[in-house]
Amino acid sequence: MKGKRVLIINRGEIAIRVAKALNELGLVSVGVWTDNETEPPHLEYCQEWVHLAGSNNKETYLDIPKIMKLIDDHKIDGVHPGYGFLSENREFSETLAKKGIIFIGPNPTAVYKMGAKDISKQVAKEAGVPVVPGSTGEVPTVEEAIALANDMGYPILLKAVAGGGGKGMRPCYSEADVRNNFSAVQREALSSFGYAGLLVEKYILNPHHIEVQILADKKGNVYHVFERECSVQRRHQKIIEEAPSPFIGSDEALRRAICETAVKCARAVNYDSAGTVEFIMGEDKKFYFLEMNTRIQVEHPITEEITGVDLVANMIKAAFGEPLDFRSQDDITIHGHAIELRICAEDPVSMLPAPGKIVGFETTFPQGIRFDHCIYQRFTITPDFDPMIGKLIARGLNREVALRKIRSAVDGLQIDGIKTNIALHKVILDEESFRAGTYSTNYIGTVRPQERVPVKEDIQAFMLKVAAIELNQVGQR
Repeated sequence: MKGKRVLIINRGEIAIRVAKALNELGLVSVGVWTDNETEPPHLEYCQEWVHLAGSNNKETYLDIPKIMKLIDDHKIDGVHPGYGFLSENREFSETLAKKGIIFIGPNPTAVYKMGAKDISKQVAKEAGVPVVPGSTGEVPTVEEAIALANDMGYPILLKAVAGGGGKGMRPCYSEADVRNNFSAVQREALSSFGYAGLLVEKYILNPHHIEVQILADKKGNVYHVFERECSVQRRHQKIIEEAPSPFIGSDEALRRAICETAVKCARAVNYDSAGTVEFIMGEDKKFYFLEMNTRIQVEHPITEEITGVDLVANMIKAAFGEPLDFRSQDDITIHGHAIELRICAEDPVSMLPAPGKIVGFETTFPQGIRFDHCIYQRFTITPDFDPMIGKLIARGLNREVALRKIRSAVDGLQIDGIKTNIALHKVILDEESFRAGTYSTNYIGTVRPQERVPVKEDIQAFMLKVAAIELNQVGQR
């Protein structure tokens, strides 16, 4: 494996994370730069740089023929897709396989079966994994959706077959809601994923979003690396994650049950990489299969922090047919508690993206804080990419210590010149139900911490904003 050339077909903090793992394993990390991001920070960590021509994602990170030409031109042996972009694209993984290029991810069949929500749900059912009651396949008309909803009982969820990232999902509490939302969700699905197919599922009230990390190799070994709680979300997109889940808490029987169920689900598709089986868990602690993400997750660091397992390095080793760093499930244990905050360039009240140029960046963290990021002073955040610019992670001996550390860490993170959700994180970390660990996925909508974010600017904030405007003007001359 050593000396193999691996192309990182991604950007930002995940490209940095992958480059570090490749370098550690003795592989050659090859990063890309594009015409709309000519000085990306991840290149600093890559041993070689190549130009991926194009000024938007369709022309660059999503252009399979162009990427394949790069692979040929630069004698690439393997490709790591990170997350997003082509990380769960069956065509891309199959194209690589035909050329004898290692795809650092699961086999194409697993990508296909778990990539479509209707197929993955059927696979889970056949494997004996509990699934949310709902349609067994696509629901083509609003009348069929209403008939299913009336049979199951409201509320229900209209959900894009090819969905992800919280897009193409809308709860309905009545027949009128289904009629009003059906076409809108179809349009959103078509716009976001190129496919308008919808499912109808029972909507679980006050649910918890619990996911189980999977790690498997090419020899048929499948392991779980315990669970994460991802219930603090806005628009079905995660903001804060914890490991282990405070809702499961000390219920080791439940923890074992959900983790072993995830392994069963992965085995059903001969899974052979890092991946995540996601569940929805009701207030009664019954859990149901939601979907499987056939890639590394944004929130993987908290699992690494509590287990000591390097998920990215082991994902790479699995792809090249190498043994993993452990030999049995018993080798993987939980030590302490970890919390991750997604740091995003967005308004902390509206939670909408807020691109701009960073004019100041300082950190004064307590001991043991991990900050995976792609930030530097004068770095421009554009609307071309996801607004997440970093992940702040704290680990403690227990949840109380982890909370104390992450609260201190977020106070020590200063990013000037752009709006960020740092102020929102501070409100959430101080809020009673979050600190108690009793929150559900309805947290943002019911507790509404965004309404408690201070909006009055002090003189220092005002002067920093003026400096940002002046810096932008100088950059345009």
